[in-house]
Amino acid sequence: MAASGSHLAVFAPVGATGRVDAVVRRLADAIALGVLADGEQLPSEAELAGLLGVSTVTLREALMALRQQGLVETRRGRGGGSFVRTPSEPLELGARLRAYAVDELRDLGDHYAAIAGAAARLAARRALPADVAPLLRSLDDMAAVSGRVAGRAAGGPSGGPSVDAGSAALIRLEGRFHVEVAAASQSARLTQEEIRSQADIGPLLWLPYGDADGHDEVTAQHRAIVEAILRGDPDQARDLAERHVCEAMERLIELRLAVD
Repeated sequence: MAASGSHLAVFAPVGATGRVDAVVRRLADAIALGVLADGEQLPSEAELAGLLGVSTVTLREALMALRQQGLVETRRGRGGGSFVRTPSEPLELGARLRAYAVDELRDLGDHYAAIAGAAARLAARRALPADVAPLLRSLDDMAAVSGRVAGRAAGGPSGGPSVDAGSAALIRLEGRFHVEVAAASQSARLTQEEIRSQADIGPLLWLPYGDADGHDEVTAQHRAIVEAILRGDPDQARDLAERHVCEAMERLIELRLAVD
């Protein structure tokens, strides 16, 4: 398994909160965002426990919980081990969106914009060619999935509070892109914070961009961020990333008001 920056952050020690729930949250967030890909084999129990800084007993309990959630499959025998299973069901986001007050959404947006901006700024300063390659791959993946989603939508937006599996896959790619920007900053802590923020708010944040025009707009914004990183322009990268998040949050707030 390639030791990408995002993988290094996922498998970094969980610290003093090395309980079962902390391990479950770390791995479940990474799976939900596609940082750990469907079918990917996790390190052995002994290796994974060592990487996360927890006991093998804690790690086994966490894997059991992930199996119960349908996020991990364990196979026995030669070639066996623990393998990632990406959720394929549609995302039901209506109730989740209504649970937030507008002030809460705005506060989350401010917090996340600061994280995304800092990540993009550091990525523009520190990113190596190997760090940028995953960003370019994600842009290509988003374009491919967007084309399929737009083809099925055919006449109307698909970005309501409940989205189909295709749009759910696109939302996960949006989140993965931002995690990879953070990974390009070469800061494990910042990448972990990005993963947590994406898991908390990401599926909602990109919800208003459910139609073909919305997908094109988000893709153009992502490409601009990547271009600023490639140019080594930290101020521009930060400004673009912050604006990208703030515009998405404003649209989400409009959607939240509409579902009252």
